[in-house]
Amino acid sequence: MAGTRLIQWLFLLVWALVMLKTESANVSITIVEDAVAKGAVCLDGSPPAYHWDKGFGAGINNWLVNIEGGGWCNNVTLCLNRSETRLGSSKHMDKAVAFTGILSRVQNYNPDFYNWNRIRIRYCDGASFTGDVEAVDPATNLHFRGARIWPAVIEDLLSKGMKDAKNAFLSGSSAGGLASILHCDSFRALIPSGAKVKCLSDAGYFINVKDISGARHIEEFYSQVVATHGSAKNLPSSCTSKIKPELCFFPQNVAHEIKTPIIFVNAAYDSWQIKNILVPTIVDPHGTWHNCRRNIKKCSDDQIQTMQGFRLDFLKALENTGNSSSKGLFIDSCYDHCQTELQETWLFDDSPLLAKTTIAKAVGDWYYDRRPFQKIDCPYPCNPTCHNLVTVLQEHPEL
Repeated sequence: MAGTRLIQWLFLLVWALVMLKTESANVSITIVEDAVAKGAVCLDGSPPAYHWDKGFGAGINNWLVNIEGGGWCNNVTLCLNRSETRLGSSKHMDKAVAFTGILSRVQNYNPDFYNWNRIRIRYCDGASFTGDVEAVDPATNLHFRGARIWPAVIEDLLSKGMKDAKNAFLSGSSAGGLASILHCDSFRALIPSGAKVKCLSDAGYFINVKDISGARHIEEFYSQVVATHGSAKNLPSSCTSKIKPELCFFPQNVAHEIKTPIIFVNAAYDSWQIKNILVPTIVDPHGTWHNCRRNIKKCSDDQIQTMQGFRLDFLKALENTGNSSSKGLFIDSCYDHCQTELQETWLFDDSPLLAKTTIAKAVGDWYYDRRPFQKIDCPYPCNPTCHNLVTVLQEHPEL
């Protein structure tokens, strides 16, 4: 009987995935050629790009702008390697990509945003759109110009109809989630007055904590990112005037200054942060954490306790978002990273729930002011709806 149920479940899963693939048409790329004249270019000097699935029906004047994630490069060598990939050059980007999750055009899978203009801005600068160095080293031809890409792409979208937006929503995951935090207020400033404008950060709330060896690995890494890309002048001055610029790359030091309504969707046990901030490979030479980092169900009791400590640090850092009712929180206790762009975690039959609510429902209710949503899950392993994805282990998998 159990075997029969398993076969039936697998059949339904395969059928659902086929239907999703069929209904999620690929969206063609748009190259912003005019941006080159403004010096707004990818790491290799190629023009920036985005994908745009046009709105229809009642959503024709609504715009959802999503920023792609993909980590950061913190030195010339890594940025040079990155410039030969889709994360550093529009020459290497796919000509079309599938839109799922918050970007889906299928009403059943994305009821609040399916008919909006949905845009995915490609990420090709390596510093969450903060860098701006005028000089270009002829030996590498690297361009650190992410801060110029941001307004250039938005201006292109404004010229194509976003100037008439009634609703506008900036979202992003991972490094794109960090970008949505850092650029939330500037997005609001670029959108015509009168529109409802809000932001969403998915898995972008990276925290500054010590790793298991006692070192601040991530703080040093961000320091190198900021120095390499010349990011300091493009980080919030309200922060950089008080503390070191690299510390202003951490949301906990800037989130309370955001004036535009924003919702934070994050796993309290963010798998990327666990693997790269709490337990980077360099501090685990004997591989004691190898299986645990890959699969939370294989963690020892002591390792779980360490991860519970990380959760408490994360929740403490999250307090810096402030207590404004305009801010939303969906903090589940899953071992995951990025949940709004994947259909299975955004809205599906077995999507994660918090307070009996899917991420899609929580975000939609919050955006449309149907009800506020500020919920934090109980500690692992209390939530049986979590997927707790098993990952292929890499150090800095997004870099």
